[in-house]
Parts: sequence; structure tokens; C-alpha cells
Amino acid sequence: MSSKGIRVGSCHIGGPDLVFILGPCVMETPAFTRRMAKKIAAICEDTGSKFIFKASFDKANRTSVSSFRGTSLHDGCRLLAEIGGELSVPVTTDVHSPDEAIEAAEFIDVLQIPAFLCRQTDLILAAAGTGRVVNVKKGQFLAPWDVKNIADKLIAGGCERFVFTERGTTFGYNNLVADMRSIPWMQELGYPVIFDATHSVQRPGGAGDTTSGDGALAPVLARAAVAAGCDAVFIETHENPARALSDGPNQIPLRALPKLLKQLHAIRKSIA
Repeated sequence: MSSKGIRVGSCHIGGPDLVFILGPCVMETPAFTRRMAKKIAAICEDTGSKFIFKASFDKANRTSVSSFRGTSLHDGCRLLAEIGGELSVPVTTDVHSPDEAIEAAEFIDVLQIPAFLCRQTDLILAAAGTGRVVNVKKGQFLAPWDVKNIADKLIAGGCERFVFTERGTTFGYNNLVADMRSIPWMQELGYPVIFDATHSVQRPGGAGDTTSGDGALAPVLARAAVAAGCDAVFIETHENPARALSDGPNQIPLRALPKLLKQLHAIRKSIA
């Protein structure tokens, strides 16, 4: 576990308690997004879990041009802010350009930089300048220690509250591998580390015009990451992954979430 933490709402990433980032991959509809948030909040209350609600307003890096992407930036971020206010939880979503970072920051507590964009200097600086917490997903092409250069950009942009997410490394074509050594290596640099159990089991472009994945392994990697000392766990979940409009093969069924959260808390307690 890292010695330097950040606070966002009631969550302390890098503190004594395990934090979760939970939600569906994409905002399929406003009603769906609200329903998922309420169900996740109830599960987290029952399991004693601190969580940040996530949902993407736009999946800008879909494999196919015809794939479902989401809603508009303004409508999506405003909806997330409403949900966060109603449930008293922080919210997060992806941003893909400097303009998006600035507009989203009016509504969003944690700005997430996608892995493919983690070296985009203008985007990093724009997110840093908003005053919001910034979560940068480590690119599949980066070594763990390379995040220091991203941290330097964030600090230069005026950001003091940022975290990094491990989400797997490219392992040949259409495959990723999660190296748990990345967690302590990044923490040794002084940064809190989140583990993304969902996207670490992706098979990018593995189904030809869509991304496939091994969603059944997401809980396995989540358990391993907590045992390795990660500060938070990112998990995408869906009422019915088989019918999800994005990343269905990687999301865990909502009904499986309570058991998994209890397991992760137990592992965390055993290594504390």
C-alpha cells in the first residue's frame, strides 16, 4: 500500500481502507445509469465499501466505427453530477481532449485519462489545471517506472492530487497480461495505485470488429492485486453483461459484486 494518499469525497485512495471504482462501461441510457448507481450504492452500503461511481459518457476508442459510443459530454457529465449528489458519492468519467477535460471538470470529481492517451501532454496539462483529481491509466505500452514522466507533467500543470491505474500490458496480438509487480513499483515512486480488473482481461480487437475478453478472470486478478497491495480496485459491472452495449465480455455480473467485494475486503484485512 502506498504511503501517500489522496482524498476525494469520503474516499481516501492510499489510506488504510480499500476503495472501489464501480459502474458500467458506458451510459447506455439515463435510466440504466441511475439504476446501476443505486444498485451499486446499496451493495456498497451492505458490504461497508467506499466507492466512486464511474460510467463513460463516450467510448471514443471503440474497435468499430459502428459500435455504440454513449451520449454527449454535457448531458453525460451533468447526469453523473446529479447521481453523485443524490447518492453522496464521488463520480468519474473519461476525457479525451483538453476541451473535454475543462468542461467535464465542472461536474466530475475525478477526471480519468484513458490508457491510449496517457502521454498526450496537452490533455494531461489541461486535466491538471482543472483542480480536480486526475486518474491516469498506464498505457499498455509503458513500463511502470515510466509513469514518473506523466507525474512530472501533472505537477507542472499544477495538479497535486493524482493516481495511476494498472490495466495490463500488451502481450502479443489481441492479448494483455497483468504484472502485479507494477503495483509496488509505482507505489515506490510515491503514487497511489488503482488496479483495473476489467480492462486487464480484455483481448483488444479479439473478436474482429469488437474487443473480446475473459471476464471470468477479472475477480481472480482483483484478488491478486489486493494481495499485492493496491490502493483501490476498478471494476466494471452490468446487470446483464451479455446484453451490454460496450465491453460486455469483460464486465462482471452485478449479482456477483457483493461476494467479490467481501472477498477483497477480507484479503485487504489479512495483509494490513
